[in-house]
Amino acid sequence: MKSEQSYGLNRDTIKYIAMFTMLLNHISSIFLDHGTFLAELFQDVGYFTAPVMCWFLVEGYQYTRSKKNYAVRLFLFALLSEIPFCLAFSYEGEFQFVGLNMLFTLFFCFLILAAEEKIANYFFRWLIQILLVLATVICDWPLMAAIYTIMFSHTRQSKKKAAVSFGAAALIFAGFMYGNNSFSYPAAEAVLRTFCSSLGVIAAGVVLLCFYNGKRAERGRTFSKWFFYLFYPVHLLILALIKLSLG
Repeated sequence: MKSEQSYGLNRDTIKYIAMFTMLLNHISSIFLDHGTFLAELFQDVGYFTAPVMCWFLVEGYQYTRSKKNYAVRLFLFALLSEIPFCLAFSYEGEFQFVGLNMLFTLFFCFLILAAEEKIANYFFRWLIQILLVLATVICDWPLMAAIYTIMFSHTRQSKKKAAVSFGAAALIFAGFMYGNNSFSYPAAEAVLRTFCSSLGVIAAGVVLLCFYNGKRAERGRTFSKWFFYLFYPVHLLILALIKLSLG
């Protein structure tokens, strides 16, 4: 669903926004007291990022010059990011394995797309894809990012179908969030918190479907490409070092 519009937001601008919202989410998770207004606001804003990354992964898979190089970059930067990720989200000042980072999630999502393209046998293809979805259970954004990737890969060529897929993505996310919130809050508050959390996913759909012009930035493409890969491990490392310095 590539637009020829000259106005609107290009891919790089939306990715920069997604990096910023991810930063807010991580600041909330690492430094802010859970349940406070600012912590919840930063968390909810940050839920904008994952659907955007899944959308652009699907687009990137379709248009990349080398799928092999794309996969290798994702895997190598996932490895590079793992220690900063675990340092940033470990508790009590100890290094702990807290799961695989989001780049591993996107790598598994990439393999899901590759299975869709390369495996001809319907049963075997779906078996591999299901196993890859389940592999994300130990990753950041478990299950949901993989499900989003599958939905977007089948609907992004149609704006109406893409809108339905984003609606479904918001409902899936709300279901996960309500399941967590219902154990900690009264029913009415759990519903309110779930709704607020889902706004980030809804905002991602609105931005991509209504404001994305289908183009890359005219300038600084090489810089942006490597910035998006490097930002993830570097910002996690900086946050981890700040956390350690604060004791």
